[in-house]
Amino acid sequence: MGLTSLDKIIALQRNPANTRNLCILAHVDHGKTTLADCLVASNGIISSRLAGKLRYLDSREDEQIRGITMKSSAISLHYSNGDQEYLLNLIDSPGHVDFSSEVSTAVRLCDGAIVVVDAVEGVCPQTQAVLRQAWLENIKPVLVINKIDRLIMELKLTSQEAYTHLQKILEQVNAVTGSLFTSKVLEERAEKEKEEEEKEKEKDGDQVYDWSTGLEEADDSQLYFSPDQGNVVFASAIDGWGFSIQQFAQIYSQRMGVRAEVLLKTLWGDFYLNAKAKKIMKGAQAKGKKQLFVQLVLDNIWSLYDAVVTRRDKEKVEKVVTSLGVKVMARDSRHSDPKVLLSAICSQWLPVSQAVLWLLYSYGSIGSRSFKRCFKIR
Repeated sequence: MGLTSLDKIIALQRNPANTRNLCILAHVDHGKTTLADCLVASNGIISSRLAGKLRYLDSREDEQIRGITMKSSAISLHYSNGDQEYLLNLIDSPGHVDFSSEVSTAVRLCDGAIVVVDAVEGVCPQTQAVLRQAWLENIKPVLVINKIDRLIMELKLTSQEAYTHLQKILEQVNAVTGSLFTSKVLEERAEKEKEEEEKEKEKDGDQVYDWSTGLEEADDSQLYFSPDQGNVVFASAIDGWGFSIQQFAQIYSQRMGVRAEVLLKTLWGDFYLNAKAKKIMKGAQAKGKKQLFVQLVLDNIWSLYDAVVTRRDKEKVEKVVTSLGVKVMARDSRHSDPKVLLSAICSQWLPVSQAVLWLLYSYGSIGSRSFKRCFKIR
């Protein structure tokens, strides 16, 4: 988005209808502040090269020394989508259990939330706590599976193994969400039964028992996190990249001549590309084929890391840079640390700030305001 002037921020503050409060929630050391740095860098407040290293919203000296967030910090950012402009008040909250009161306050103030989960550690105790707090405050969160670079560089997983691992993380998060939903339905059912019992006592008639739990009629279709529903971002905030499958659906719809709507439904799941028939078919696992997500998305990212970081193949890097249409400065390409070159390429190809903010906009946390949420009497 580039540098945002102070005058622009002041002008946006005078329009409450286009002001949104967003918070970042996660377990300690899952990458909240690094992600916040990337979002701050998108407004030109700090350099994108320093994102993740500066920890801009850790403004206290003891936070910088310890390397953890202890107090919630907020910053105003500018976001535009077409002719719509918004003022985003971003709150970076602590992840340590000792500072959970800061998280509760942040969630209560916000219209939307970004839940960050480490791709290696998965769902941790504080992840469950923040998901519960977002649920109680009636916030629709967006999930960011962060630190995917660790799957490549530390765990040395193949792209196929990484896909299976990411599926398990989504299952873990959805299990927490599902338990919250079940508890709510059962509580409502218990209250309903109590009311019916009181009515039956007043009538002094025969009591009729209903053995159903209420879960059969409850609608949970929009409840869970799933990439094809537009509420999941895969990212490596420290390397400056992140994406949703909507972005790759748009890219490959032009290259393959397939409608973006079809790719959006098949990029995540047990689907594969039949090259001979030129069709997307189901049953990749049973037929021993690579899933579409692995073939079109993860393989490209794994190849980039292999060329830039592992092998340092200059010729292949030049081909990648040319094919992606990105511009790399000479000092980045000559740098002794290959991660500098990697960040320079990825931050232009798949900027994490763009992926997260666009998903929040399309999911409704930015683009539309829920009056039920904003004016709820506590």
